[in-house]
Amino acid sequence: MRTDNQMFNLKWARKDDRIRAVIMNGSRTNLNAPKDIFLDIVYVVTEIPSFIKDTSLRLTDD
Repeated sequence: MRTDNQMFNLKWARKDDRIRAVIMNGSRTNLNAPKDIFLDIVYVVTEIPSFIKDTSLRLTDD
């Protein structure tokens, strides 16, 4: 499982012009909700096919 620091490392997203926004939603965004282990992160992109084709972009649990 990735740590919070690994999930919040957005340097690669800042360098990619196809990524327009990174949004976190879910219980972690609500200060009144109990903290769980899930980080719900949404990437807003200009197009999807290139992300599917480029396997180097896939996250691993390493």
